[in-house]
Amino acid sequence: MAPTIPARPRVLWLIKGLGPGGAEQLLLLAAKVADRERFTYRLAYVRPDKTHLVPEFEALGLTPERLGADGRHWLADLRRVMSGADVVHVHSPVLAGVARLVARTLPRRPAVVVTEHNEWSSHRASTRLLNALTTPLDAHHWAVSDQVRETMWPSRQRDYEVLIHGIDTQGVPAAPDARVRLRAELGLAGDDVLALTVANLRRNKDYPNLLKAAALASSIEPRLQFAAVGQGPLLDEVKALHHELGLGSRYRLLGFRRDVHELMAAADVFLLGSIHEGLPVAVMEAFAAGLPVVATEVGGLPQQVREGQEGLLVPPSDHEALAEALVTVARDDDLRARMGEAAARRAGDYDIRTAVREQEAVYDELARRRT
Repeated sequence: MAPTIPARPRVLWLIKGLGPGGAEQLLLLAAKVADRERFTYRLAYVRPDKTHLVPEFEALGLTPERLGADGRHWLADLRRVMSGADVVHVHSPVLAGVARLVARTLPRRPAVVVTEHNEWSSHRASTRLLNALTTPLDAHHWAVSDQVRETMWPSRQRDYEVLIHGIDTQGVPAAPDARVRLRAELGLAGDDVLALTVANLRRNKDYPNLLKAAALASSIEPRLQFAAVGQGPLLDEVKALHHELGLGSRYRLLGFRRDVHELMAAADVFLLGSIHEGLPVAVMEAFAAGLPVVATEVGGLPQQVREGQEGLLVPPSDHEALAEALVTVARDDDLRARMGEAAARRAGDYDIRTAVREQEAVYDELARRRT
């Protein structure tokens, strides 16, 4: 007798860790709008040091399971949780390669689908090779932007569908007093122009570029002030450069924060200086907050930010160009207002519900194929 499809297809979301990164935030947003009546969802992760978002998932009734937490090797746990799934959706490149191979060892193979969140050029050579060799084992795969797909091996690009992810455009807005309250907390004067960055302290975010641009821009336009939300392995290095550049209170390193949407309300400009990107969630959130964007022209950013409309884009690793763009936006109140209004109009293009409904249609189709 042929196996029957469960009343609700069983979907396993698999990710390396649950820190406050972009892919993790997208997964949390997806969990908020996923159709729990049609699908049974589980979430598993590996890294014990990346648990920042675990409470948020638990609050949604989706308790993450850390693989290897019981003392066994995480690979044994991976095989166990995959054996109970109809569809395994992987959001980390190394785990994707491993999951594809593990699926081949199971008596009843789950369909493996993958989302690529970052440019392949940002991965280690071994990761790129593993992905390139194993992607043909996927049942379906997505890239978060055209630029992410274009960094793949040419022979693999045509197999990937670009699916623009997004934010909860119907989410709770910042409190009415957020701008005044947060600016007071940060010690800002009434006419200060706050440039806010939301990016973890990792190589691809190029904090040296940000800090050098901030030092130069604020020496030209004293009203410019800076704040950065993020944590990561480069904290000591970033702090050392911050001290070396004499930025002091002009550049506030805020660490991990849960009130990013309120900090957005307190800001005047959103700033990124990355050398690699996928399709940054923080930029979508900046659009929803009506913030103009000043950023480097990498990854999916040109797909999000239209030059001169929602913001200004500059070449990566060029702190002088980044500083010049910052000064231009800081000195022109009307320009900031126009770009902010354009950004707010674009926010509706990034509704997470659209992406999740498309993913769930694929889940459903693949689960039915297994009957």
